[in-house]
Amino acid sequence: MNSPLVSTGGTIFIIIYLLSLIVIGLIGRYFRKEESMSDFYLAGRGMGMFVLFLTLYATQYSGNTLIGFAGKAYRNGFTALVTVTFMCSVIGAYFIFAPKLFRLSRKYSFITIGDFIQFRYKSTALTIIVSVLSIIALVNYIVTNLKAMGIIIESVTGGTVSFINGIILLSLIMVIYETLGGMRSVAWTDMIQGILLLVGVVFIFGLVQDNYGGVIASQIQYNRDFWNPPDWNEKRLWFSTIIILFAGISVYPHAIQRIYSAKSETTLKRSLQIMVFMPFVTTLFIIFVGIIGAVQFPDLSTKESEYITLLILSDLSEKVPSIAPILILFISAAIAAIMSTVDSALLAISSITTQDIYRRIRPQTNEKSLTYFGKVFSWVLISIAAVFAIYLPQTIWRLMEIKLELLCQIAPAILIGIHLKQLDKSIILSGLTVGTFIALLIILSNMFGLQVPSKPWGIHAGVWGLTANCIIIFILYQRKIRTKS
Repeated sequence: MNSPLVSTGGTIFIIIYLLSLIVIGLIGRYFRKEESMSDFYLAGRGMGMFVLFLTLYATQYSGNTLIGFAGKAYRNGFTALVTVTFMCSVIGAYFIFAPKLFRLSRKYSFITIGDFIQFRYKSTALTIIVSVLSIIALVNYIVTNLKAMGIIIESVTGGTVSFINGIILLSLIMVIYETLGGMRSVAWTDMIQGILLLVGVVFIFGLVQDNYGGVIASQIQYNRDFWNPPDWNEKRLWFSTIIILFAGISVYPHAIQRIYSAKSETTLKRSLQIMVFMPFVTTLFIIFVGIIGAVQFPDLSTKESEYITLLILSDLSEKVPSIAPILILFISAAIAAIMSTVDSALLAISSITTQDIYRRIRPQTNEKSLTYFGKVFSWVLISIAAVFAIYLPQTIWRLMEIKLELLCQIAPAILIGIHLKQLDKSIILSGLTVGTFIALLIILSNMFGLQVPSKPWGIHAGVWGLTANCIIIFILYQRKIRTKS
């Protein structure tokens, strides 16, 4: 796409919107209550239901949704609709552990995922391993969304702002407002971004349905394979994907920080109850856009298919010039969704590195110095992530899979460990070590060109690892029970 998606006026609107986020950062700094880790990383633990819901929503639905999911639907067709089920499963996972985790976080003042692990298992080694896995997964998460960000900015400006410069510009804005106001600024910007995202997705879906809805039926006969029901290999892949999303997304460190930040347990539960419906008005709509794109723009390469949402929007703007304001709204929503995800992940990595690693090395450091270290680390991290986003060749969807394949190895320590008191650190550490080793062995073997598929027998590397992880936990737990009896 060589021509800009929006007019000069639209570009100015988007720039003003982006700069306004820095103003919100300043306001967040003004409303800080103290120079402490809890205030900076958890907004003083006072998020009400409206803010908590919107920050959860804006964080969960990101560039992966708007760019990655649409691209996957373009490549896989009808079967991509199962992604809606994937996203619903995540909310089910939250209900397994979130209420109890919230109560513990209030009682013991947790700030990070590592705080719970240390409290529950009394193991510094386990805490550090979980922290390192979380950081690796979150860096990957930031990279996928920065790639989506560069794609959108380059397309919006018709190449005037390049892919690389788009990543650098938006990364700079994010790290500025996050440094200024911490979680408070992030939550307030998420609130605006969540509203933009929801309204933008609904409007664009309506426009796509109105302009292209009749195209699908007429084209089915020409591309029957695209609409065939899944075979057994695809069904295994579906089930595998549900598992890694259920186990991986539910333990996102930045999502867990939002659990800690809720004003009350009732606030948390009500926010999650509303979240149950969001896959049907976000994921489903974006999948529909990707499927429409496959009919309108056939035979795109894998890389080109990542742009399918923007290609549809460009085509719409040429057919219906009057939709320009809605187009600007959606583009703002897309940028907002990505930024809300990246800033959350960035804040989570900063808190994990500061609280779970740096603080253990220098336990005498005061709260103000720890917070300052976290801010400086955020600047270093976003710089490294931007470089990876520019040069890594993988698709957004594949990078997201790799992240979840590692992160889901942490799930048993939280989802099972929070309820089963007899699980000790040696059991969890054994399962986590074996599971991570197997997942990494498959991922790296495939990445370095060995004759190992990325999904042996149609099942993700992370699921093979998680299966081994859970089997080890089960065997060692039963042995412990038998020994005691």
